[in-house]
Amino acid sequence: MSLATSLAGLRRVQGESGTGKELFARAIHQLSRRKNKPLITVNSGALPDTLLESELFGYKAGAFTDAKKDKPGRFALAQGGSIFLDEIGDISPALQIRLLRVLQDKIYEPLGGTESVKADVRIIAATNKNLEQLVSEGKFREDLFYRLNVVSVSLPPLRERKEDIPLLISNFIDRFNKLKTKNITTVSDEVLALLMRHDFPGNIRELENIIEYAFILCHDQVIRVVHLPEHFREKYEDKDLSELAGQSLAAIQKRAIEQALIRNNWKRLATARELNIDKGTLRRMIERLGIRG
Repeated sequence: MSLATSLAGLRRVQGESGTGKELFARAIHQLSRRKNKPLITVNSGALPDTLLESELFGYKAGAFTDAKKDKPGRFALAQGGSIFLDEIGDISPALQIRLLRVLQDKIYEPLGGTESVKADVRIIAATNKNLEQLVSEGKFREDLFYRLNVVSVSLPPLRERKEDIPLLISNFIDRFNKLKTKNITTVSDEVLALLMRHDFPGNIRELENIIEYAFILCHDQVIRVVHLPEHFREKYEDKDLSELAGQSLAAIQKRAIEQALIRNNWKRLATARELNIDKGTLRRMIERLGIRG
């Protein structure tokens, strides 16, 4: 089965803020038969409810005082393509009902309209909240949750997939080189070691911001510690990075995990809690890195 086929029914992406949910949605769209049609993004949590409704469904002239002419909504703009609803857990119960109708009946009505409009749109929703918990608390409709939960993907935070950091750094360097017409090739071993120690509470977005900041200061081909944000450098200025510099990513990971295991008397559950990863992830890393206790 191809990736495009396996993602055909996906409607929900869940993960902490900054884990790359919108990038994942874009990848889903590009792998689908709708890739030649628009992908429209809506940040559901950034707009008040009344404005969000008109943004999603549009309105007819005369629907309210300032509505001088018809305005198409995001669903109309995404016709034939996909619409990405970010922070879906923040929408009101009234808007949840309208969204449920789109998912069930494939139709909606613009504000002030009297005729239903067919919606040929694939909905991809994302949230950094626990929708199951919101359902149990009565804050999110159960029927809408199950409509969105046909196929779901949970994106782990960057602290649980630090092996992705070098690949992400390379991707950001390529992109910023094009945007800023520079020729930076890599980061120094000290920078990589420092980034591998960081927990990234802001996830991928935080890493991206760090690399973008470094691009402003770096006028060489290699990003060095001095090019990193000052507050970030200060957090690690008392750390001895010299021992880690020049080692491979696998060696850095192995040493970090071994030290954590030793601190916790080789108790895997306690070690996983300290590293803020689940026990299964820790087990796979131990096996992959060949750690023996």
